[in-house]
Amino acid sequence: MNPPLLWYFADPMCSWCWGFSPVIECVRDEYRERMKIALVLGGLRPGTSAPMTAAEREEILHHWHQVHERTGQAFRFENALPEGFIYDTEPASRAVVTAGTLDPALIFAMFKAIQTAFYAGGRDVTRPGVLAELAAGLGMDAQAFLRLFDSDDARARTRANFRQARQAGVRGFPALILQQGTQLHPIGNGWQPLDAVRAAIEARLAA
Repeated sequence: MNPPLLWYFADPMCSWCWGFSPVIECVRDEYRERMKIALVLGGLRPGTSAPMTAAEREEILHHWHQVHERTGQAFRFENALPEGFIYDTEPASRAVVTAGTLDPALIFAMFKAIQTAFYAGGRDVTRPGVLAELAAGLGMDAQAFLRLFDSDDARARTRANFRQARQAGVRGFPALILQQGTQLHPIGNGWQPLDAVRAAIEARLAA
């Protein structure tokens, strides 16, 4: 039988996924010998085209403060989400897909690099130039990255990720689903502490 597979559904521009970042890193480290762990880009706000309103900005920053208080993850609140910002999460998700296509070993590293740049660095990760710079920082060729990033193939792969999340019944991020053979078992929805995630995984593996 194939080893268990833990599906991690997340979005690089989801604040609770940023809060969950230390937890998923620990899970990947602890369980690397016992199961495969795969990232699926869930699609938080793909295709958004209108700039944020003042009310939307206030609501999102409220969530950011909640995440910071609950998890301790770093946020740059000063000048965050400037006027005119379009909160389209598709480019950041496509950048992770692109990185994973160029080098599958870098998919989680690219995901975290985008999260860190957006939340802690205050950078606009909807811009291809910023995403290419982050890819280059991980050792990828920036021009090769941009060519693939701007391709129909990368767009199609990204949409396939979004479909997989919907088909799995995922409605919010982060979410963990453990696959054992053909069986899918929910492990957790939303941010949870490491102990809770670990207990849910162990209970499932022992079943």
